[in-house]
Amino acid sequence: MRPVDIEALTVPGIPALRGDLLLTAVSRPDLKTNSYRGGLRRVDQGGGGEGPWTHGTKDSAPAISPDGRWVAFLRAGEGSGRAAKPQVHVIPAAGGDAKRITDLPLGASAPVWAPDSRRIAFVARVPEPGRYGTENADGETPEPGEEAPRHITNLFYRVDDAGFLNDRPQRLFVVDAVAALDEDAPAELTPLTDDRADVDHPSWTADGEHVLITAPRDWAAEDTVRTDVYAVPAGGGGPRLLVRTPGTADRPVAAPDGSILFYGTEFPGLEDVARNTGLWHAPWPSGDEPSPARRLTDVETVDCDSAASSPVVLGDEVLVVVRTRGAAELHAVPLDAELAELKSLRYLAGERAAVKSFAVDGTRIVAVIGTPESSGDVVLLSGEGPRVLTDYSKVLRDNEILPLEELDTTAPDGYPVHGWVVRPEGEGPHPVVLMIHGGPFAPYEWKVFDEAQVLAEAGYAVILGNPRGSAGYGESHGRSIVHGFGTVDADDLLALLDEALKMSNLDSDRVGVMGGSYGGFMTSWLAAHHGGRFRAAWSERAVNAWDSFVGSSDIGWFFAGGYVGDDLDEQRKRSPLTYAGKIDIPFMVAHSEQDWRCPLEQAQRMYVALRQNGVPAEFLLFPGEGHELTRSGLPRHRVQRFDAVLEWWGRHL
Repeated sequence: MRPVDIEALTVPGIPALRGDLLLTAVSRPDLKTNSYRGGLRRVDQGGGGEGPWTHGTKDSAPAISPDGRWVAFLRAGEGSGRAAKPQVHVIPAAGGDAKRITDLPLGASAPVWAPDSRRIAFVARVPEPGRYGTENADGETPEPGEEAPRHITNLFYRVDDAGFLNDRPQRLFVVDAVAALDEDAPAELTPLTDDRADVDHPSWTADGEHVLITAPRDWAAEDTVRTDVYAVPAGGGGPRLLVRTPGTADRPVAAPDGSILFYGTEFPGLEDVARNTGLWHAPWPSGDEPSPARRLTDVETVDCDSAASSPVVLGDEVLVVVRTRGAAELHAVPLDAELAELKSLRYLAGERAAVKSFAVDGTRIVAVIGTPESSGDVVLLSGEGPRVLTDYSKVLRDNEILPLEELDTTAPDGYPVHGWVVRPEGEGPHPVVLMIHGGPFAPYEWKVFDEAQVLAEAGYAVILGNPRGSAGYGESHGRSIVHGFGTVDADDLLALLDEALKMSNLDSDRVGVMGGSYGGFMTSWLAAHHGGRFRAAWSERAVNAWDSFVGSSDIGWFFAGGYVGDDLDEQRKRSPLTYAGKIDIPFMVAHSEQDWRCPLEQAQRMYVALRQNGVPAEFLLFPGEGHELTRSGLPRHRVQRFDAVLEWWGRHL
């Protein structure tokens, strides 16, 4: 895979399935327009391939009405400003013209049909007058730099790649979509929730009377990352607290009996980190008090991937995706389960693969699954085994995707360590790059990873590992580095490197280290404490100094305390910047100007310290990008970054 081959990374979104109609939205980087293009595709469930179903270039989030008559989806226009914001559109399932039914200044989120197949719920950010291209009270539309000052009174006031929150709260809307089809213009919509709290993840109750949502604890009255489950009357009225969680709630849905299912984490302390996400169940409250929730899945062994899809009831089970040992597997959880361990859950799909999303209609299940040979395809699951319905990675496969070779070893303390190596073709010996993921509570997975493929195609062996601190190996594995960054996680990575270097065609004298976010932290840490192992380092969007990260990062106010603690001496002890004087290898600091997760000052402080110490350090700064540059940044920036990475390692390895 070459840098420009990112154009072949076509990724399907969450599928929509009803009867004979199977839709998915695809998106891929387009270098010519420097944007992401795609649209809705219809997939033949009989294996006859797929093709375009709408003609927009930025259509997404299809949802088929329960009666099968309508499809709602999001369509964004070209250019910038209001016209480029995604708006809810509706089209007959039998075919025809799509009609826009919303016209909101900042666009809308994914539509969710009510049981009556008429109404649609969604959330959308509503700007204060005079902000984000809207008129103020005087009928003027100020430029961004001329807007009134933001008055901030809370800690959770901005998010990377989203922006400021308080002046454009995310609110719940319900629209009569069928009635809107008969109107000449989109209706004026009134939000059902107020501007005090961001709400998310709408879903309908079976009777269509309420919309379930998640919102911050006590309706954002205090600074917290805790969230609860609420119900909002679809016809209007105040929110009702249904479940007060022991931590967080995500993607609540109503079971057929009216009870509530949701993904949730449990925080024993005030705020917490590196906790497995479980499946929870609660009855609908019988009185004014919220209902107690019980955890259906085991705390240690089951970590649900809430980003994959909402939980789906199928008979007397609930389908969820579980992260485990680099895989993301589809499993069924009994509705009457009590802390069920992973080994007891019925397996459906995803072994040595990654189920990215799924949908269910009756007894039929479709899933989007990435594999070591595919970035993601639509797969029909049946009693006869999985049937792959699309071939979105054909271009990549034609260019020969290099295999993931599994590595298992032990750390110096005897702890098992798991990872992979992607080796170039040819006899070698090949130079080596140790690549470290972010998070840290995240995993490398059994699927095509463009970063590794580009480097391996260029002749580098790439080592990928899930050291202690990663997700998918048990909650205790993820929490092993709480108040211990740079300890056993570093041991695990070096043990994996040593194991890989036993291969005869890898060159132990030409080794580099690179990573982003937490991986950038670890790159800086290893360069300072084990610099003799490496020829050079590439540290990207890194945490380098916890003391300033606390106040400058969008999540710093809880993340730093959770992982490192609040003691300033300990924060500095765990900061790579403290040890910058020990770094003497060539060092690249790569960062994005608009990164609010690991803010720019983290890069600047490290770069200046290294240059002042005489280290051959360089600084690569991407304008306009946030923390997600390598995954969703402008396509040309992604290619330019790849070119810089290859030039750097070409120079030093």
